[in-house]
Amino acid sequence: MKRLLIFVSLLLAACAPSVAPQPIQAGPTAYIDPSYPTMESAPQTLMQTSSGIQVRADRAWRDGKQVNVDVCFTLLDASDWSIWSASLQYPGASILDFGSTMLSLQEPTEGQSGQRCDTLSFLNVPPDADLSNTVVTVDAIAAQPRAEDYCTIYMPKIQQALSDRGIAITLNCADVNGVQTMQIASKPDTMSQEEAEQIVFSDEFYTVKGPWSFTFNLGQ
Repeated sequence: MKRLLIFVSLLLAACAPSVAPQPIQAGPTAYIDPSYPTMESAPQTLMQTSSGIQVRADRAWRDGKQVNVDVCFTLLDASDWSIWSASLQYPGASILDFGSTMLSLQEPTEGQSGQRCDTLSFLNVPPDADLSNTVVTVDAIAAQPRAEDYCTIYMPKIQQALSDRGIAITLNCADVNGVQTMQIASKPDTMSQEEAEQIVFSDEFYTVKGPWSFTFNLGQ
């Protein structure tokens, strides 16, 4: 009986339809779009000096839709100086919006200027943009004053500028909640307080204008 069962099992196995093994399909291969290049370049001119401030561009690099530039500039005093205005120009277009990340800061000492280094990042650069002749320009560097800075740093400069322009505004400093604060002591009767404040607190007094321009070849 046992031999009969074994024979029947072998017979059924021989008659069963064969199933071919299914081929193993490879997964999709990652695609790297060549229209998003990465390239690094040194500037044609390393250093520029304007308005008494020296600006140095160490390198620029293109990373997809973003162009980054490492820039260092001298600090004339202990104010919080930063790059106020900058642009990236390439054939047919320019980009004014940028972000800034501080890399290093060397405070000025007596008789010696300090230095600050930043990475400027310009976003949304078209991947097909021709950047073989790219110009990065630092248009202005500024130090947004704190309230106490006006008395310790800026008031003599502002008062001198007002006198040179024949504007009859007189400034002084007064203690406001323990902080020396610059105030308008006198002004022409024909000038409103708002008009006087617009003149006195204009950003021209804490902004140094360039331009400082650097040319890079970041490819086509």
